[in-house]
Amino acid sequence: MSRRGTEQEGRLVRRGVRGFAVVLVLIASVLPVASAQAEHDDRAAPLPLEQLFDNTAVSDDGDPSAADFDGAGASLSAEDLTAAGWTPGQALTVQGATLTWPNRVAGLPDNVRANGQSVALAGRGDALAFLVASTSGADLTASGTVSYTDGTLSPYTLTAPDWRRGPLATKAVALPHVNTPDGPLAEKARLYVVTVPVDATRSVASVQLPLAPDLHVFALSVRAATTGWTGAWATATSGYPAVGPWTDRTLRLVVHTSVGGTGVRLRFDNTFAAAPVRIGGATVAVQDTGAAAEATPVRLTFGGAADTEIPAGAQAYSDPIAFDVPAGANLLVSFHLPGPIEAAPVHRLAQQRSYLSEPGDHTAAGAATAYTGVLTNWPLLTGVDVAGGPGSVVVIGDSITDGDKSTVDANRRWPDVLAGRLRAQSAVPRYGVLNQGIAGNSVTADRYPGDGVSTDSAGVSALHRLDRDVHAQTSVRTAIVLEGINDLLAGRSAQTLTAGLEEIADRAHARGLRVLVATLVPCGGEPRCTAALETERTAANAWIRQNDVFDGVLDFDAAVRDPAQPSRMLPAYDSGDHLHPGDAGLAAMAESVDLTLL
Repeated sequence: MSRRGTEQEGRLVRRGVRGFAVVLVLIASVLPVASAQAEHDDRAAPLPLEQLFDNTAVSDDGDPSAADFDGAGASLSAEDLTAAGWTPGQALTVQGATLTWPNRVAGLPDNVRANGQSVALAGRGDALAFLVASTSGADLTASGTVSYTDGTLSPYTLTAPDWRRGPLATKAVALPHVNTPDGPLAEKARLYVVTVPVDATRSVASVQLPLAPDLHVFALSVRAATTGWTGAWATATSGYPAVGPWTDRTLRLVVHTSVGGTGVRLRFDNTFAAAPVRIGGATVAVQDTGAAAEATPVRLTFGGAADTEIPAGAQAYSDPIAFDVPAGANLLVSFHLPGPIEAAPVHRLAQQRSYLSEPGDHTAAGAATAYTGVLTNWPLLTGVDVAGGPGSVVVIGDSITDGDKSTVDANRRWPDVLAGRLRAQSAVPRYGVLNQGIAGNSVTADRYPGDGVSTDSAGVSALHRLDRDVHAQTSVRTAIVLEGINDLLAGRSAQTLTAGLEEIADRAHARGLRVLVATLVPCGGEPRCTAALETERTAANAWIRQNDVFDGVLDFDAAVRDPAQPSRMLPAYDSGDHLHPGDAGLAAMAESVDLTLL
């Protein structure tokens, strides 16, 4: 695909230096330290963010005039924030970064209007995390500067969506109404967590905010790099459906490890939620059979406590514990939900039976007796990390990656087979493999809007979930993208799809990741896979094979197609619906991967 000269130069720079993180190092290395220091001297000394607060965003419902967030008298509701678990001084972990909601009562300044202020900030990590919103009426993109302790500088650019019009799919939290002096407005107020890459080899000293007064910053932190951990298992939240309702129940989820280690920690996500959720206690064990453990489950803690409450839109990590996690084995992750819970973040298509208990906290039970119900999805739990290891490969995709039509309880999804190949060799690092497939998911369009109780479990678009489901995953080194057939089935063109894929590659490269893309497998014989759709699939695959934005191509189309009828899968690889490969087809896909590309 031809490019104009400037586009070619930009592409070569992005690919040649392996992403924005390296670009930052190069920029920093050519900035003289003395010059950087002189620029510092010309600016005001950096101050903690809270000392720079100059705008009031939060009002009590009974006194809405006490705040003026947008310059027109509108504000956020303190009561709504409390209902979401966003209370003054509350620590919020989002996308792996911990930020603190301003410790201010309603009616007092609680955010900074970005106007070039220098914010004192210490730490070393892979990204800056901003808790922000725009009041410009549209998404606001602006640039600032990071200062490191060695005197060097690097630029950053962030985009803050508007607090009343931004996408619900990427918000951290949505509140049910907006306060105004004339009374409440029944529309969603949104707040966002936005991360931007920084040089992980240097320590941050301060951050200069952009010159953009309609950009409001509530909190800022350095996201610590996840060194010392490898993702062993993960899943993506596909919606926020009605459940149960559950009161005083224990969930025992079965998950399959791609790698092992001598320590473990778990991650729970309250994605898309409007209210906090309490986990009353949690344990981990190696599965024996069904809901029975091989040995007494081991107790987990959260910040030293046995339980934790996760605010709406946030996540919680358990404290690291010594625990031998076998590679390629099933774990039982049990957690008690005091409830009542009527809706929850869920990954719908588990292809794995898990278990629901009778009333009570049965997390410590080794026997299966109390677990009388069966679950076919994974609520709340989104990650299992193990100590050590070389890092992870993350696969983002749709139902083919999710394992639709693979054998239940057999772990025959193609990422599982790929993980098995990695464990059995020594030519490349034995990476963890994290499956972020969502059945029905699209690259360019949301099936679930990202807020409210959902009836559609196909999730928000790959573009909208990329930062959460790929960039924020534990020790991610390489991303694989196998997605797009649902875009074509919905009537979108190959050109629209490939533009979305190109954006994924560019954004992942900006995080310093290696990114691979896979061709779309044939679906001839499925009623919706018409001749017109085949034309678009062929065009998309031609672009994928010839593209100059990804670091490599996995030709899954070639691995499973019928040579006599290239628009169809080989019968031996077809699950029977002509859209999803069966176990043999999924294995053929995984076996075709050149491991050195990882």
